[in-house]
Amino acid sequence: MNHRYLVALALATLLTSCSIPTDDAPRVVQAPRGPFQSSAPADTSAPVGPAAETLCFVRDNRIISFVRRVDRPPTIEDQLRHLLAGPTAAERDTDLTSALPGAVNAAGVTATGTQARVVVDKPGDDAGRSDEVLAFAQIVCTLTSRDEVTTVTFSRDGRPLRVPRADGSLSDQPLTRADFAPLITPR
Repeated sequence: MNHRYLVALALATLLTSCSIPTDDAPRVVQAPRGPFQSSAPADTSAPVGPAAETLCFVRDNRIISFVRRVDRPPTIEDQLRHLLAGPTAAERDTDLTSALPGAVNAAGVTATGTQARVVVDKPGDDAGRSDEVLAFAQIVCTLTSRDEVTTVTFSRDGRPLRVPRADGSLSDQPLTRADFAPLITPR
């Protein structure tokens, strides 16, 4: 039998056995707004360069700090853009993923003193992600890996955004790695 047919059959069996409701007809799912609009895979090879860039991805529902080699030290904007692009094919081969696409649409970042300020767009109606805490943890952990950044705030439409912390509470205050410590795999 065709391998794809077997995978589809197994997935259909799994979905029906988990009591997940299905639609009567196919529906269009909109791609999330922001830098994730392309469904093309990320770069197929890990970049190699003299500078180190720490990015925080997800493996087994835990935050993993990963050091990527790049050509030059990244700006804070570069680092956020690289995080939003997700793991490369080689990094995905080590089971690294990202909770960001569909959960958090970060539109930009600025730094003031030791604080990074991230502007977040409203997620699309069909985003389909429920792991926002991991997505926000990825951003906070990545940006606070920079020597000059100790806290991260989030805003939407010019107002502070309340984001989930690891303990389930919502906060619009400056966040640190400590707010997500239970989700972070130690180095």
